[in-house]
Amino acid sequence: MKSRRQFLSNALSAGLPVAMLPLLSSAQSSRDQRPQPPGPKDEEAVPPKPDPKLILEANQKDIKKSVEKLFDLASELKDEVEKTNSVQVLSVNMLRRTEEIERLAKEIRTKAKG
Repeated sequence: MKSRRQFLSNALSAGLPVAMLPLLSSAQSSRDQRPQPPGPKDEEAVPPKPDPKLILEANQKDIKKSVEKLFDLASELKDEVEKTNSVQVLSVNMLRRTEEIERLAKEIRTKAKG
């Protein structure tokens, strides 16, 4: 910044016409700008879209596996509830299974939505 001030003060004292100052400042600002490297072409920038049919098939397989696991967990929980007197005792294992069943049901719901 000091060198620019010194240059301008020297230029004015040397008698440089004031009309030349805007030209100097525009030349300096264009010199500060660096050329941008060429960007990737449009063909390279867009990744290929995955086949929606393949995605749906994979989701369907995952949903089927999750539903089978959900059924197994619910059956195990049902058996455990029948064996346990849940009025007097609430098993920690039962709570864990219900939480896992809830988590699995939410996962199935999100996969089914797409």
